[in-house]
Amino acid sequence: MSDRYAVFGNPIKHSKSPQIHTAFAEQTTQTLSYDAICVEEGGFPAAVDNFLQGEGKGLNITIPFKQEAWQMAEQRSARAELAGAVNTLYRDAEGLLCGDNTDGVGMVRDIVENNGGTITGADVLILGAGGAVRGVLQPVLEQKPNRVVIANRTASKAEDLAALVADLGEVEGCGFDALPGQQFDLVINGTAASLQGEVPPLPDDLLKSGAWCYDMMYGADVTAFCQWANEHGAEQAIDGLGMLVEQAAESFYIWRGVRPETAPVIATLRAALTP
Repeated sequence: MSDRYAVFGNPIKHSKSPQIHTAFAEQTTQTLSYDAICVEEGGFPAAVDNFLQGEGKGLNITIPFKQEAWQMAEQRSARAELAGAVNTLYRDAEGLLCGDNTDGVGMVRDIVENNGGTITGADVLILGAGGAVRGVLQPVLEQKPNRVVIANRTASKAEDLAALVADLGEVEGCGFDALPGQQFDLVINGTAASLQGEVPPLPDDLLKSGAWCYDMMYGADVTAFCQWANEHGAEQAIDGLGMLVEQAAESFYIWRGVRPETAPVIATLRAALTP
């Protein structure tokens, strides 16, 4: 019987995780199966226990269960602890349920390794203060940016998040109304507004010369945020498809001890997205 893996979420039909992990398994000659499973709200703990008691070796967790997975995990990585959310579950040699969060490292790897971008020494602006942003803060700060500003519609949420990671680097939180007069080398959109065709109220001169913009969201069309970036002189405007594949690769590595090549998988997904 081959090792079983799955992604739990609700809804889950849209998930590209089975395609990604199947490609990783073929590429690294690993024998495993990977499914997308819709879990009913309220049934998450039982579903995790049932899956990991059998041939189930590991789980990816997506909306709306990442916080519940964090609560269930008996042992959490430092990045998962800070993120307050878990997207990767597995049992260790002692049988403890371990939780990790691979979103942030996936995004950083996509920016730095896949696209040749720089976070080190940069002035970085992160838009939003929800779970997606909280999940990427530690890996971004580990790159040693010059400073990080978290901007959110509700300023207090951004300020609270900044206080949470204050010991990791130069971080401040503010409302969008505090952005005029400031400029950045890298702007990361962690709001979901982009998928609805909306962009936070950003000043026209927000981007420094040569600035990059990164949208954690992605779609078949150019996201609203990447469109804004292109219209405002960004040197690069990148969506989050690479982040999706890179966070999956990190999960695969945690489970299997093998790091797959992500470039061909990103290319395949990108080609499938193109209308």
